[in-house]
Amino acid sequence: MERLPNTLRRHLAAVRAVAVLTVILGVLYPLLVTGIAQVLLPHRAGGSILREDGRDVGSALIGQSFTGRDGNPLTRYFQSRPSAGGYDPLASGASNLGPQDVVDRLPDPRGTGQAARKGRISLLTQVCARSKEVGELEGVSGARPYCTGDGVGAVLKVFPAVGTPTRVVSVNQACPATPFIPAYQGVKVECGRPGEDYAAGRTVPVRGNARAVVPPDAVTASGSGLDPHISVAYAELQAPRVARERGLDVHRVRALIAEHTTGRALGFMGEPGVNVLELNLALDRKR
Repeated sequence: MERLPNTLRRHLAAVRAVAVLTVILGVLYPLLVTGIAQVLLPHRAGGSILREDGRDVGSALIGQSFTGRDGNPLTRYFQSRPSAGGYDPLASGASNLGPQDVVDRLPDPRGTGQAARKGRISLLTQVCARSKEVGELEGVSGARPYCTGDGVGAVLKVFPAVGTPTRVVSVNQACPATPFIPAYQGVKVECGRPGEDYAAGRTVPVRGNARAVVPPDAVTASGSGLDPHISVAYAELQAPRVARERGLDVHRVRALIAEHTTGRALGFMGEPGVNVLELNLALDRKR
């Protein structure tokens, strides 16, 4: 080795260092940590898998949908919060849409390209549509302050962008829909025409007088799209429907909600949550 050139010796030393660190940090350390976890916390180390009737039914750490083959909610079960990735662990993530995303791109059957024909739903309209659907499922009002009665964002495009309005469009309500308000600053409000470009107009979200009954976690996805919990408020909203569908006393269903409610992390971080899969499994055991 002493006779090797300095450059070659340095490269060999680097290769040895990489090999040693790979064995220590890439093999020995993971095996050690995994072994300790399997001894001390075997259930959690194994993915917190829940079993029922001798088969795996899911993980307590990953949310899942409770819908039928037609995509509609199974009314006997508590529903999870929405997921931007379809509860797919390989597609974990959020929609990346922000609070300023309030204008839809209306589907245009005559448009060129799949994107134009399919359109795009804004975050606001997603929230409005989900709130309307939850309200109909639970038998409560699905109205929200910035939503129209037909479940889209209550947003106007005003022309010109500066100055006295001469034209106003309810940009998220495709014709022949009736605009959610008849006039704005004395100008008649039009319905939106698919394929028409409204980018030059001034965007005006309109706040209504509705009081939201449907909780926020029922209409918004979590950052991961895999949240296994819902808020206590959302669980309580669903309790009458689940009790009715299963022929159970609603007080018993609410007691099960309390049994499957986890407190704040470390006693002060976050909010209490209800594990949906665990709660639904407990309900099935009541049959």
